[in-house]
Amino acid sequence: MAGMLDMPVEEVGRTIAALEAKKVILGYRAMVNWEKVGKERVLAFIEIKVQPQRDVGFQAVAERIYRYPEVKTLYLMSGAFDLAALVEGRTMQDVANFVATKLAPIEGVMSTTTHFVMQTYKEEGVVLDEYQKDRRLVVSP
Repeated sequence: MAGMLDMPVEEVGRTIAALEAKKVILGYRAMVNWEKVGKERVLAFIEIKVQPQRDVGFQAVAERIYRYPEVKTLYLMSGAFDLAALVEGRTMQDVANFVATKLAPIEGVMSTTTHFVMQTYKEEGVVLDEYQKDRRLVVSP
């Protein structure tokens, strides 16, 4: 990184440490292509309609939802539903049970719609290997 920025390594290290201390950099993680390691997992996007609560809006319901380890990502949305959750389970039944027994009964949750992910082509800005084919046309003289 220091070479790319044309800065001394020590200065880059200090800058990164300061950004981590200020919680500007929240963490680091490895991206794993789970299909290549043979780990079965099911992802689902869940649309959640919520009754906002007085003085706190959607915050209290969102906090109850994002505490579940199955919930990988949670967004407040504009449009036809209020919250969108990315949920992970080992099987479709695991996700269905999560929705039925944990998510839907939360006070303030009015309805949910679950969309199961069928195939992942790109994740976190990274195109997965199997789908990175050279699609350029052959140019002949």
